[in-house]
Amino acid sequence: MPATPAKTALVTGASSGIGEATALKLQELGYTVYGAARRTDRLQKLADHGIRPLEMDVTDDDSLRAGVEKITAETGRIDVLVNNAGYGSYGALEDVPLDEARYQFEVNVFGALRLTQLVLPHMRAQHSGTVVNITSMGGKIYTPLGGWYHGTKFALEALSDSLRLEAKPFGIDVVVIEPGGIATEWGGIAADKLEKSSGTGPYAAQAAAVASSLRSEANAKRNSPPTVIADAIGKAVTARRPRTRYATGFGARPLIALRRILPDRAFDTVISRAVGLPR
Repeated sequence: MPATPAKTALVTGASSGIGEATALKLQELGYTVYGAARRTDRLQKLADHGIRPLEMDVTDDDSLRAGVEKITAETGRIDVLVNNAGYGSYGALEDVPLDEARYQFEVNVFGALRLTQLVLPHMRAQHSGTVVNITSMGGKIYTPLGGWYHGTKFALEALSDSLRLEAKPFGIDVVVIEPGGIATEWGGIAADKLEKSSGTGPYAAQAAAVASSLRSEANAKRNSPPTVIADAIGKAVTARRPRTRYATGFGARPLIALRRILPDRAFDTVISRAVGLPR
C-alpha cells in the first residue's frame, strides 16, 4: 500500500518573526513546508532546517502564480496556506501619501487574498485545506496614527469571515489569528515609517508619543515570543474543528474584550493614555 504523502504548507513572510516560527512549527508537525519571502537569502536558517525556500513577492501576480505552480508540481497538493506577509505603515491619515496607503493594502490585503485565490482551486480539488490569515488585535481595536494599518487588518477580518462561509462546503477551514504584542521587528519598522510621515508638522507631538510607545523597552519586555503565534497556528491546522479566531500574545485578549465592552469615547481615553498622547 503506497505511503500517504506528507501534507504541504505555504507560509508567507517567512524570513523572520512569526513567519519563521510558524514554518518551523509546521515542519515539526510533519508538514512539507515552503517558506516564502521576497529575498531567499533571508531564508537560509529555514533551509538549514529542511524547509523549502521560495522567492515570492505578494504584490507580484507572476511571482504568486509561479510559487503555487512550483509547490503543486513538486508535492501535488497544498493543505495549509498561512498569509503572514505584512507590515505596519503608521502616520496621520492626513500625512501618509496615498501611494503608500495603497501599497499597505496591496501587501496586507490584496496580496493575501490573491494568493488565496490561487490556492483555493487546489484545496477544493482535495476537498480539504486550511487558510490561516494573520490579522492582529489591530483588526479589532484602533490607535492614533495607525489608521491605514488598522484599515488593512479590519478588512482582512471581514474578508476572512465571508471566505469562511464560501469555503465551508468544500471542506476548507478559514482561521483568523489575532496577535497581540509580539517580539519582532514590526514595532521598529512602524515607528520609522511614522516618523517619516508625521515626525514634523501638526502631528509631530502625537508621532513622538506613538513612536516612543512602539519602541518602548518596557513594552518589548512584555511582548510575547513569535512561537506563541506559531503554536496557535499549529493547534488550528491540526484541530478537527478549529476555532474561527485565535487571539493570543501580549494584550490581545484583554484589549479586544475592552473594545467590546467600553463605549467609543471611553476606549479612546484608554488608548490615548496607553500610547502617551499629549493632553
